[in-house]
Amino acid sequence: MWIKQYLSLPATMQKNGVDMFTHIMQMHGKAYRDVGIRKTIQVAIDGKSYFIKQHFGVGWREILKNLLSLKLPILSAVTEVRAIQKLVELGIATTPLIGYGVKGFNPASLQSFIITEDLGNIVSLEDFCADWKINPPSEKFKRRLIVEVAKIARILHENSINHRDFYICHLCLDADLLAQDKIKLYLIDLHRVLLHQKMSVNDNMKDIAALYFSSMDIGLSARDLLRFKKHYTSKSLVKGNDFWRQVENRANKLYAKFNSDKFQQRLAAEKSAIR
Repeated sequence: MWIKQYLSLPATMQKNGVDMFTHIMQMHGKAYRDVGIRKTIQVAIDGKSYFIKQHFGVGWREILKNLLSLKLPILSAVTEVRAIQKLVELGIATTPLIGYGVKGFNPASLQSFIITEDLGNIVSLEDFCADWKINPPSEKFKRRLIVEVAKIARILHENSINHRDFYICHLCLDADLLAQDKIKLYLIDLHRVLLHQKMSVNDNMKDIAALYFSSMDIGLSARDLLRFKKHYTSKSLVKGNDFWRQVENRANKLYAKFNSDKFQQRLAAEKSAIR
């Protein structure tokens, strides 16, 4: 049995003579996501809030399904660990890493966890921008926010990183700084991030399409979209108009799929299961 573990936990959580890996994998808390093979919970320790993602093994069926779809399967929490470390290196704010552990040899049954610090008073762009159609922000603020989002996307892609769930719900504003008219964005939910050896233009396109799709209902203007393109585009990322045509086509397909009865029923079932 192989175990890799790094912990920087509060002293009260580290118990002498206790197998910390098993203890953490068996912990319960407020569930934010539970899809069987992976669970995200919020726990409080010494009055401080943490998030724990527990990975219980994906199984050979999931691995084969991904490989047949030419996708790399996510086997453990190490994917997110590496993503956090890389984002910190690049100066992109994200959830601070507190600890992680991986146990096992068999890729289908690897067990793992990652513990991150709760970011506290944050608000996702999905929630923050939800009423922009009827209650738009000032043009100055909107410009600043669009530039910050574009900057994050550009840094990721210029460094051959793809989020693969790059929706506005995974970009969060620091609400305390927002009250001071300052913008600080956190990029969260990194469990599917890919760190490429070489830039993937196709994966970049998919990221930007996801971002575009998830912002379709917040009332952005053609000028807003042009501003994003201006601050995202560089010679290494975009060559010609084909990239943006592909982004729009994929975003429209995602929008249609998301708003289909079948998808909405599945989403409602997942939310109900967590409650």
